[in-house]
Amino acid sequence: MEDLTELLSTGGLLTIGEFAARSRLSPKALRLYDRLDLLAPARVDAVTGYRWYRPDQVERARLVALLRQLDMPLARIAEVVVLPGPRAADVLAGYWAEREERHATQSAVAAHLRDRLSGRRKSPMYEIKTVDVGEQAVLTERRHLLATELPRWIPAALDRLTGAAERCGGVAGTPFVAYHAEVSLDSDGPAETCVPVGDVRAAEAYAAENHRTTALRIEPAQRLAYVRVTKAQVAHPQILSAFEAVEEWIAEQGLTIAGPCRELYFEVDWDGAGPSDEVCDVAFPIR
Repeated sequence: MEDLTELLSTGGLLTIGEFAARSRLSPKALRLYDRLDLLAPARVDAVTGYRWYRPDQVERARLVALLRQLDMPLARIAEVVVLPGPRAADVLAGYWAEREERHATQSAVAAHLRDRLSGRRKSPMYEIKTVDVGEQAVLTERRHLLATELPRWIPAALDRLTGAAERCGGVAGTPFVAYHAEVSLDSDGPAETCVPVGDVRAAEAYAAENHRTTALRIEPAQRLAYVRVTKAQVAHPQILSAFEAVEEWIAEQGLTIAGPCRELYFEVDWDGAGPSDEVCDVAFPIR
């Protein structure tokens, strides 16, 4: 076996030990990356299973190791390493932007929890109001997704439904997002985007034609307890304090939550709104 190894090394192939030393990866990691098709050996002995690598595979191995230092999932690394350099750089930039966004969110949540656990929580002074809302026919899209996906999905889904509503008698009320279960970094809801429509029959036809993505349902008449928030306060986790404030008020009034919590987006020009502009109501149906 030593003679064969020497011959192969001389012929340009590296033993797994030599390759591990050059690539700074352990033999265990190399075996894992082989199973995942991230870094296949140049040759595998059919009898012993021993692996040899080409010297030009060292660069790819080091790339894999560096990407792992960024906590990039192995499945995503597999996508990156086969891309041309500029495209791989774009994918890496997108991944790192997601990481930074998540880190910023987690930092804000940690600060929120520190204040809460220490008793130093400083909730903004919210004015809780109530409003009676009549029965509404709403076109909806429902999806299971995590909190990190909401900022992209909500505006896209509301845009689609608003466009559909224009074909169904127009938008007949404030678009909203209902949360039928918790949406967080671990819990995936579902969440439901809803746009009230003016022509129920046209909406029925539209929903039937687009039943894979869109549904029509009747939202019953109800009373909402709500608080108005600014664009800056809509961001997670700042918005959590608004939900908590409404929940606390409901309990203090001896009332009962009668449906899923929701965010009502009454500001049409979202992109043009400033951080201090009021754009959304955080609400709970009550009885």
